[in-house]
Amino acid sequence: MTYHTIAADGEHELIIKKSRFITRIARIHTEADAQNIIQAVRKTHYKANHNVPAYLLGDDDHIQRANDDGEPSGTAGVPMLQTLQQMGLHDVLAITTRYFGGTKLGAGGLIRAYSNSVQEAVHSVGIVARQWQKAVTIQITYAQLGAVQNYLQAQHQPVQHIDYAVDVTLHLNVNETQVAPLQAALTDLLSGQLTFKLGERLFVEVPVPI
Repeated sequence: MTYHTIAADGEHELIIKKSRFITRIARIHTEADAQNIIQAVRKTHYKANHNVPAYLLGDDDHIQRANDDGEPSGTAGVPMLQTLQQMGLHDVLAITTRYFGGTKLGAGGLIRAYSNSVQEAVHSVGIVARQWQKAVTIQITYAQLGAVQNYLQAQHQPVQHIDYAVDVTLHLNVNETQVAPLQAALTDLLSGQLTFKLGERLFVEVPVPI
């Protein structure tokens, strides 16, 4: 299983025609998490004109919630929710606080403002892919090390660390779907002269370029 979520909780402010759009973005695991954050933001920004929430829960987004909080219907919560979906994120809450600056933005302007507020908040904290990986150890000779390192570098496969003893042991964390292809490729490269061992299963977070 691999899915994307935000790298960390955070907050980002966007000013459009003197209106302040302050977006709080956070990871959530339950609807109770979402409601607690929403209530906390509304308490902090009780003088704001609007506090608009949107969130997704579950690997398949089986829970989706959005509320315009007094903005014209369809101009705030839904665009925020759609932005989270378009960015491929899961288990995330965004709540955008608006302090009205005196200039009306119109329906189209509001949709863009609330969408952009979420997008920029996500960019400010980053995205990670959560993946199942397998710990792998590869034991080889010193003479084989250069060829193996070159192959792993070409495949963009990081090495966690290397033990240098009578032989060389490389320690890797490999995406589960790539374990069998990696073993086959290295076995072929080294004509079967290696020891390839599987270790524990790991759930890791890998940064995703935005």
